Amino acid sequence: MAKDDLAQIEGKVIDAGAGGQYKIQLENDVEISAKLCGKMRRFNIRVVVGDKVTVGVSPYDPTHGLIMYRHK
Repeated sequence: MAKDDLAQIEGKVIDAGAGGQYKIQLENDVEISAKLCGKMRRFNIRVVVGDKVTVGVSPYDPTHGLIMYRHK
């Protein structure tokens, strides 16, 4: 599945776990786990607890996602 097929959802980072896993609380108060997308890892974009992020979520497994963008 391509990144264009993912649903873009806004959320807030509530926990940074080991291995690059993050817990995200979405705007509708659902918690999902997510990891950084490849471009964010490539350019060393840091995500810390409290950051507002855009998460790409697959329609097949809505409990996992990719952090696509960190808002300023």
